Amino acid sequence: MIKNLNESEQQLTSFQNYLDKENKIEAKDWMPDAYRKTLIRQISQHAHSEIVGMLPEGNWITRAPSLRRKAILLAKVQDEAGHGLYLYSACETLGVERDFLINELHNGKSKYSSIFNYPTLSWADIGVIGWLVDGAAIVNQVSLQRTSYGPYSRAMIRICKEESFHQRQGYEIMIALSKGTSSQKQMAQDALNRWWWPSLMMFGPSDKESLHSSQNMTWKIKRHSNDELRQKFVDMSVPQAEFLGLTIPDPNLKWNEERNHYDFGDIDWTEFNEIIKGNGPCNKERLNTRVKAYEEGKWVRDAALAYANKKSKLKEKVIN
Repeated sequence: MIKNLNESEQQLTSFQNYLDKENKIEAKDWMPDAYRKTLIRQISQHAHSEIVGMLPEGNWITRAPSLRRKAILLAKVQDEAGHGLYLYSACETLGVERDFLINELHNGKSKYSSIFNYPTLSWADIGVIGWLVDGAAIVNQVSLQRTSYGPYSRAMIRICKEESFHQRQGYEIMIALSKGTSSQKQMAQDALNRWWWPSLMMFGPSDKESLHSSQNMTWKIKRHSNDELRQKFVDMSVPQAEFLGLTIPDPNLKWNEERNHYDFGDIDWTEFNEIIKGNGPCNKERLNTRVKAYEEGKWVRDAALAYANKKSKLKEKVIN
């Protein structure tokens, strides 16, 4: 851990002892500068992922196959916006302005989940995103309900409840497609083929390559390593795919009696690293869409601020 010169060994030891007793750190509590910066990085990237994650599904709202599917998808995309709001608010408790965080996203300095840089080519992609992408998010986020930073932990409790709805919604689509016509089942299989490996990448680099996992687990920001969470996701998803009658696109996938887990093939980290660098199929499209929406929404933010100022002045006038 990089130590700030203004932080004494006694402070750092007391802080770690406090965490080791399973206490939560709150916004006004003392914390090491590196702990604060790590939280800002992680929570802001999480918030960005929720906001950018609205885009792959948003363009299917008008093309959903029924009014019921349209209403469900609209509610889901709205939920993602709310998740971004919770997380930006949690991040602000660490002393960073939301405008700064959004600017960091727009100029490419702050990252978001690599999974949202893939295109949604068919309605089955919406099902797979709910089933696998939100399923992977749940595996990761359930453990974050116990993260050591209080505001983040409490935000995750509500988010996880809503994500479970998203996962069920996606799996319901996959059930309908896999039990439909042969072309519908093929559509479902094609979507699974394209989204399986990117879903495994959502948990981040392998433990031996991860730069932050060890320290984050010491600080109890994370409770499980990337590889542990990835394994849990695979073990959970394989029986679900079998129920659907779909084949996971991994010839090396097999049950290991000795480990009591599924063995699976190697991930192509070259693809992951290229997307992180901004070279994925939809990186530029996603970022340009977000910047355009932010700029075109400026008048709404200005109007809301003007109205709030007007109400505040009227209230002040009445009091005086």
